[in-house]
Amino acid sequence: MDIILTVVTIVAILLALILVLAAFISRDYVIHRAAHINAPREEVFDFIRYLRNQELYSKWVMADPDMKRTFYGTDGAPGFVYAWEGDDKAGKGEQEIMAIRENESIDIEVRFERPFKGIAAVNMTTTDAPRGRTRVSWSMSGTNPYPLNALHLLFRGALGRDMETSLENLREILEKQPARHAD
Repeated sequence: MDIILTVVTIVAILLALILVLAAFISRDYVIHRAAHINAPREEVFDFIRYLRNQELYSKWVMADPDMKRTFYGTDGAPGFVYAWEGDDKAGKGEQEIMAIRENESIDIEVRFERPFKGIAAVNMTTTDAPRGRTRVSWSMSGTNPYPLNALHLLFRGALGRDMETSLENLREILEKQPARHAD
């Protein structure tokens, strides 16, 4: 009986600590990563504008190769929706292209259904970098309600690492393609 009481007390203290901690953590989050790719900006942008290409580089999209995918609209254009439903790791949701600024940026809204409901604003930007390279900046921002905002402490680092892996995959793909430089 004493062991059960001790375990219950420890769990209650941990839950209380998480709830108190969550009261001091912002409900908003922003995750940002960037990479340089040895390819012209137009070539890089022409690849990332198509959400279906994420199947080749996004760690999140590649998390469950058997997930059900549904597409609506014209890929690479505002209004295109890429919906997915997969295992517990991939979850369920959809992403929609909200705006495109040609060879500059793409704005995407990601709507999560499972494992947690939520909406995130995603932006990918391409800019010219020295020596004919392209800088790709990728950001994700959103809001989580109390007490789920306590998860920011955990997922900010994990999502950042996943973005870095995805950007490295993107770099490898695009740098293998023959460069088209006007020398």
